[in-house]
Amino acid sequence: MHKLIATASRITETKWLLLLLLAAVILWSVGLGQLPLRDWDEGYYAILSRDMYRTGNWLYLTYLGRPFLEKPPLMQWLVAFSYQIGGVNEWTTRLPVALLSACGVPLLYLVGREVFSQRLPALFAALVYLTLLPVVRHGRLAMMDGISITFFLVVLLCLLKARHNRLWAFGAGIFLGLIALTKGVLVLLLGAIAAVFLLCNRQLALLKSLAFWGGMLLGAGMAIAWYAAQWHHYGANFLQVHFQVHGFERISQSVHGNTGPPWYYLLELLKYSLPWLLFLPGGLYLAWQKRHTAWGALILVGAIGYLGAVSLMGTKLPWYIMPLYPFFALAVGANLAQIWQHRLRYPLFFATVLGLLAIASLGGAVYFILAEPEIVLIVMSIVLALTFGFAAWQIKQRDRQFIPILFVGLYCAFGLLMVSNSWIWELNEAFPVKPVAALIQTHTAPGDVVYTSFGYGRPSLDFYSDRRVIPADTAQMQQLWASQPYLLLDQSTLTALQLPNPVSLGTAGDFTLVTPQSKANLSPLYPP
Repeated sequence: MHKLIATASRITETKWLLLLLLAAVILWSVGLGQLPLRDWDEGYYAILSRDMYRTGNWLYLTYLGRPFLEKPPLMQWLVAFSYQIGGVNEWTTRLPVALLSACGVPLLYLVGREVFSQRLPALFAALVYLTLLPVVRHGRLAMMDGISITFFLVVLLCLLKARHNRLWAFGAGIFLGLIALTKGVLVLLLGAIAAVFLLCNRQLALLKSLAFWGGMLLGAGMAIAWYAAQWHHYGANFLQVHFQVHGFERISQSVHGNTGPPWYYLLELLKYSLPWLLFLPGGLYLAWQKRHTAWGALILVGAIGYLGAVSLMGTKLPWYIMPLYPFFALAVGANLAQIWQHRLRYPLFFATVLGLLAIASLGGAVYFILAEPEIVLIVMSIVLALTFGFAAWQIKQRDRQFIPILFVGLYCAFGLLMVSNSWIWELNEAFPVKPVAALIQTHTAPGDVVYTSFGYGRPSLDFYSDRRVIPADTAQMQQLWASQPYLLLDQSTLTALQLPNPVSLGTAGDFTLVTPQSKANLSPLYPP
């Protein structure tokens, strides 16, 4: 009988894992290649991967042929391999990252199964993670955060499994090494969180395990081998750029003006984690009550440790908060399971907030009808309004069914968002790059450099044009005109410069590509 029960439990476990994986892969991959790459990271990493794919140089990263010292190579290796299979495009750029990021959902379920004594809070935690907008959206972008989180969840799973079988500890070191090869110094913070959790979970005996130290040595060895190769090739300049400028300086000061107050990431949570944010305080309170358990210690160490560390950093960027979300989901999952099992009274505040979210969603539907008639966004807004409205009503009726209503409604709404043309809303912050890139590529040769009057460099424009497009002010433009054959100018700058004998090679949007008459067999833009 015990064997039959154990077998049935394993079958149920496998079904849940497959369902979670399938749901995540669908949500992370639908409509993945329909929008252009965005600035900054997607453009950077796509160029690095394309250079690798073209040249076969998999050891030293280059950006349009120039050394790139800022980041480790693992993500670029994956994307370059994807290019070899499916060619260079948006879909193959994002696909390997999206698939690995989607694996974080079933992995979080497995971590939850190890720390909770029941299946329900682990399942709820995984479903919360599946329906967190920042997790879904950033996991689909060609960025390193989703991969790093997935690797970290494997680290936690290996450490938890090692309580029963020490051989699992071998995997923890391997995947810490993979984090170092993905996002560099982030491994120090995540490794510190894992170490403190081991201490709180009374697993210090693991430090005597040969499997643990074997994995640590192999994982560290992989990372050290790559870093040693860069240092040998580039010398001390690599150490300064990679570790100092793009590593430790981000801790002590803001880089490129990306700064904010200590509560910056609390505002990020408030903006993008509703409605699940409503259940976070209750989850943290439960974790504090159960702080001597594995799940309580993991949530408190992870959430407080990570949020505290990134909040004190000088550089603030929205995606730096991403590794917090697994701990966020575990806390909310624990609270939702408590509500489901004990049929607790729900504060009227929950229903009020969800009601306001329903009204805001209806307002969004009206906005999309009047200002931007994209039918998918209208339907998405209606789905959200119905989801929040029904959930608010269920809470008012003290019915726990509001929980599955939120899961299903948010999943459907996010699926609609991902097939729309608006899931990368940052694309609206500047001009569309593809028409301008096509203009540059048509009239310039590979290796040519183009200077532009636009205020900052755009890696996505570099990617699509396959040229370096460098911003310059009007004084620099005047000096460059005698020697530089290609300037990309907006209309006001072109008029203000009054360049001698410019020839227009074409116009895209508000930009005109010009070259001196001496460089072209065309009539000047301003006849003498």
